[in-house]
Amino acid sequence: MLSFTQVLEFTGTFAFAISGIRLASAKQFDWFGAFVVGLVVAIGGGTLRNVLLDVTTFWMADPIYFICTALALFWVILFGNYLIHLNNTFFIFDSLGLALFTVVGITKTLDLGYPFWVAIIMGSMTGSAGGVIRDILINEIPLIFRKEIYAMACVIGGVIYWILHYTGVDSTWVNLISGGSILLTRILAVRFQIGLPVLKGENF
Repeated sequence: MLSFTQVLEFTGTFAFAISGIRLASAKQFDWFGAFVVGLVVAIGGGTLRNVLLDVTTFWMADPIYFICTALALFWVILFGNYLIHLNNTFFIFDSLGLALFTVVGITKTLDLGYPFWVAIIMGSMTGSAGGVIRDILINEIPLIFRKEIYAMACVIGGVIYWILHYTGVDSTWVNLISGGSILLTRILAVRFQIGLPVLKGENF
């Protein structure tokens, strides 16, 4: 039986793969190229996290991540015409993947015995690093480097995770609330165009 963390991880994999494949289709990639982009965004952040934590890379032990990405590809192929008419498709799946993977990254880091500040960094990396690689592959400026709040949403969710964990809240609720806070932060930031100040060269 799957654990709650595994459910989050597989759901996040599918959501992130959809977001990557959706962008790849907009760039007119072929099926293989779209699969690669979807896979990279789905496993990139977690791979970097595991390398830094000196843990065996998860996708080498379980093919489910490739299966999830393949299912995401077929889903986009089947319903691609419908998705094109949904302007918020990329945003929805990318934000969902960001929230789920950040929670998974924090949980896995804590399970290894690392302190919370490391867990928040690793959670943010798990959530956002795959998107950076994706954007580089499709020749876009990564979202994490733009004015739009992205990685900071992971940090906010990580702090909320720490507060809830410290106060003894049940782990399921910790995951749901902290993940929901990341999703809500992204929605509010985009809806009301909230962002961090831009560093301008003329200031120097």
